[in-house]
Amino acid sequence: MVAKNRKQTGKSPASRTDRDRSPLVSPPGKSNVRRAGREGKAFSSSHSNGLSSIRHKLGLTPSAVAKLGITLLLAALTGYLHWHHLSQLFENDRHFSHLSNLEKEMAFRTEMGLYYSYYKTIIEAPSFLDGLHMIMNDRLTEYPLVINTLKRFNLYPEVVLASWYRIYTAVMGYFGIPTKMCWSINRGEGLTPVDSCEGMGDPAYFYVTWVFLLNGAMMSLFFIYGAYLSGSRLGGVVTTMCFFFNHGESTRVMWTPPLRESFAYPFLVLQMLLLTYILRTRNPSRTAMVALGISNLCFMLPWQFAQFVLLTQVASLFASYILGYLGAAKMQSILVTHMATLAVCFILMFGNSMLLTSFYASSLVSIWAIIALRDRFAQVCKPGIIIWAMQVLSWVGSTVLLKFMLSTVLCASDDAHISGLIKSKFTSYKDFHTLMYTCAAEFDFIELETPVRYLKTLLLPINLLVVALIAGRTLQDIVRFLRDGGKASVKTDDGDEAAGSDIAGKGELVYHSLQLVAFAVLAILIMRLKLFLTPHMCIMASLICSRQVFGWIGEKFKHQVAVFAVMAIMAVQGVANLQAQWAIIGEFSNMPQEELLDWIQDNTRPDAVFAGAMPTMASVKLSTGRPIVNHPHYEDAGLRERTKLVYSMYSRMSGETVKRNLMKLGVDFFVLEDSWCTRRTRPGCSMPEIWDVEDPQNVGKIPLCTHMSRSSRPHFTTVFSNDIYKVLKVPKATKDLR
Repeated sequence: MVAKNRKQTGKSPASRTDRDRSPLVSPPGKSNVRRAGREGKAFSSSHSNGLSSIRHKLGLTPSAVAKLGITLLLAALTGYLHWHHLSQLFENDRHFSHLSNLEKEMAFRTEMGLYYSYYKTIIEAPSFLDGLHMIMNDRLTEYPLVINTLKRFNLYPEVVLASWYRIYTAVMGYFGIPTKMCWSINRGEGLTPVDSCEGMGDPAYFYVTWVFLLNGAMMSLFFIYGAYLSGSRLGGVVTTMCFFFNHGESTRVMWTPPLRESFAYPFLVLQMLLLTYILRTRNPSRTAMVALGISNLCFMLPWQFAQFVLLTQVASLFASYILGYLGAAKMQSILVTHMATLAVCFILMFGNSMLLTSFYASSLVSIWAIIALRDRFAQVCKPGIIIWAMQVLSWVGSTVLLKFMLSTVLCASDDAHISGLIKSKFTSYKDFHTLMYTCAAEFDFIELETPVRYLKTLLLPINLLVVALIAGRTLQDIVRFLRDGGKASVKTDDGDEAAGSDIAGKGELVYHSLQLVAFAVLAILIMRLKLFLTPHMCIMASLICSRQVFGWIGEKFKHQVAVFAVMAIMAVQGVANLQAQWAIIGEFSNMPQEELLDWIQDNTRPDAVFAGAMPTMASVKLSTGRPIVNHPHYEDAGLRERTKLVYSMYSRMSGETVKRNLMKLGVDFFVLEDSWCTRRTRPGCSMPEIWDVEDPQNVGKIPLCTHMSRSSRPHFTTVFSNDIYKVLKVPKATKDLR
């Protein structure tokens, strides 16, 4: 237990959530609406007329307004519950409120610490613009290079949060309102007491609070999404229940707040909700398309992997178009929106070449060309399986060709490791960089326990049933289309005008089913990507409330009874899963790393250059501000080669060779960790074994890191050591050879 002594009091500000229009209401009916006062008052009359005007513009009856209000109220409630759930899990796991500033920073391990360091840079700079200039001309992250980290690391969330933090503290300071409470924490065990602060005035507290608020809002969107897709508020309840019951498979934001998906994924949910609205609407307005583009942009800016998710979306939409469920005009409008978003993102990311050389960008161009040439395809052969196959093969071939042409022209190789990773999934191919990914559990194939957990909460059976019903109806449409010789195709030259409500309804279901299949493929290949699959399975589960899909059950009451029965069975394992999460109680402590960081802060020059394991280097940069030569953001070709040179310390090469590698990088100190020398997640995945793939001539020799753990001489000098870390000083002579 810890002793807590109050040092200062303060308040935390309340947050507000904006409201957006969503067509979740039933057909017109009669109802009464509360009025804001007595009729005799002019203000009340004006207010009532204002509400009537808004209601008229939205085309809603008083009954519809009431139903929409209930939906939004339930959505807000689910959002609050999710925010509270995330906050409690995070606090229970780390006892975050009792940690010192250094301990809070250490709790942000690996790339989390790297991202948070730029937020810290901006809030500690003399001004916001000075901080922005510092991260856009960074000299600490890849010494001695000067890089634009805003371009490289998708740091717009940190820029926005840092600006909000500076504004918040300035305003509160101006009015003399305290913003945090600080405590003196007695850590026991002979350790010195530390100060710990909580409240929105604490930088780390401010940061994680906004992450959890954003993901609370995401749950509100999930409720609206499920309700809209299924046509029933009960569908929204099913979606949120599935998410909570499968929470550990759906998100990891409660354990890793600063990761990019924590900021990006909520905007993907919004984007897919808007896309569903567009697919359902016969002639979507320009406002809807602009909203789709903005949400698309907000999804892409924070996360470098967003392009791969959007690739699956575009592919699913293209398949819907080929099958006749999406008109050419609407498909082209969606493609134009994606293209415009990509162009804006490219500009805001300062010309990041990975965007233009992605399969996503090439796919947009390829599909646009195929749709533009649809009449030529029709001239070659009549509608049917052959023309479908031609379009698919044209898409795949032109996308791959265009992608590699652009990569060659722009000399871009930053995403080459992705191709290697995919290749390794289907062949025996492996190299150093591929193994650095595949040896990590989150990049391995999905574990067998995951489908079992889906099975226990009925998430998998429900999805299989829903997809089977949609696939059965789709197959009937295809057979009918082929039997009629293509005359029954729903597509015409103006697909939007030809798209009736029945076809549009089927089209959105076909798209969601195809998107589910795409996410399933991604999750099977890379376990980390189940964070897209599970939430989408929760969305699809809402369709058990859809009369369009399950109308065959019978009258509405009987259907609802069946849904409640399913929810009751789901709750048996679902509640157990929640209780298991709530039972996680821990307290963060990492004394060996704290000793390391304190030693670096007290015994090295501010410009001393460090190298070592990527997660540790992120902590060194964040907490000491020392220059580093490698870091955990592995998506840059140059950084991958730097890391390979640094990690030669864990190979079987000679000490002299490794010293020369560190000479090339201008390193002063190397942080050696014995665990990196001996840790083996599975056969072939220890660092020496990974190096054996690249350095076969030294196979069988004792790894250099083993020698260094015993004695660092004659190549290096040990200047610090504890149970986990050993700091090796690179001889001064190497500095003269830079």
